[in-house]
Amino acid sequence: MDEIPERLAVKPSWLITQLAMHARRLVFDGFTAAGARGYHYRILAALQEFGPASQAQLGRWCRIDRSDVVAAVNELVEHGFVDRSPDPEHGRRNRVTLTSSGLEQLRRMDAVLDQVQDDLLEPLSADDRQALTRLLSRVLAHHDPA
Repeated sequence: MDEIPERLAVKPSWLITQLAMHARRLVFDGFTAAGARGYHYRILAALQEFGPASQAQLGRWCRIDRSDVVAAVNELVEHGFVDRSPDPEHGRRNRVTLTSSGLEQLRRMDAVLDQVQDDLLEPLSADDRQALTRLLSRVLAHHDPA
């Protein structure tokens, strides 16, 4: 790695940004190899955890813009990972449901993300990884507008 100015090397914001770019590349490459995208993972994970939902609710849970939710759900429907049908409680709304194939895809994507975590955090012990996750969660919670 090339040297960086000391002024940058001691700034957590700079370090987090550099690591985030690396993490994003690892996740993108892993998901691409699995024929998936990050939005797919977010949506499948939300459906598995919270159950069937409208596309608008998925956007809120996953922090994805509505137009991107529609595109991602369309892709997931094409692959048979989710079903989309009219919501019986609200005629103008669609209800999205996880399929058994979608659950299998979510498990494959979990394995990809587990490997990414291992690659990304390789120099850290298990205790250090837990501490880092706890600290990052605390900082994010403090700044999270939701």
